[in-house]
Amino acid sequence: MPFGNLSIEELSRHIGMDARIVRKWADKGVLPGQLVGGHWRFNRAEMLEWLQQQMHGLDEEHVRNLERAMRSHECDDELAISVRLALEAIELNLAARSRSSVLKELVRVAERTELVYDSGEITAALEQREALGSTALPKGIAFPHPRRPLPYATAEPLVCLGRIPAGLPFGAPDGRLTDLFVLIVAQDERQHLGLLARLGMIFNTSLPDRLRMVESAAEALEAVREAEMAFVAGRR
Repeated sequence: MPFGNLSIEELSRHIGMDARIVRKWADKGVLPGQLVGGHWRFNRAEMLEWLQQQMHGLDEEHVRNLERAMRSHECDDELAISVRLALEAIELNLAARSRSSVLKELVRVAERTELVYDSGEITAALEQREALGSTALPKGIAFPHPRRPLPYATAEPLVCLGRIPAGLPFGAPDGRLTDLFVLIVAQDERQHLGLLARLGMIFNTSLPDRLRMVESAAEALEAVREAEMAFVAGRR
């Protein structure tokens, strides 16, 4: 979809949020919008940036609604983390010892899938996003991702999982070391926001603790699959 301006009603439909809440947040200056002729207008690119950076602070209901809105025709597979996560894209002993090396190592893991066309573009996009603010979240997890979809950098959307058992400082808001990293590279806006929303939901469970205990990529993938299945079943 092209990046343009949206009205309150268009934005509310696009992100699955009640129009009254959108208006309230706009009036309070929470959302990045502009009053034009007495009507709120929201730039799609700015809203994409805002949603990425603020998603972890939204209520669970809002994140669920966003994930639902990003799916087309109630199709689960397009946003299925466990479908996008291949065994070869899981590294439980990520060879990174500093914050600067994490992104490069995650991209190297992604290259194992043979779906990566331009690793340099992905790495540069990840570094650009981290320069705006860390993608680390509380409880030792981080979801590195480009600021915007990269339609030509990969053959299809991909997800990679990396674990650094000892953890390292990655700018988490709670000051905790980060030991679990999930890289996503999407090809369009709906995938991009939808994958981030679903990751946020399934990692807001016991999944991180399970991933810290697993001993193989197969066990890690099964843990992700079970957490995702529980999320999908509970959503219906």
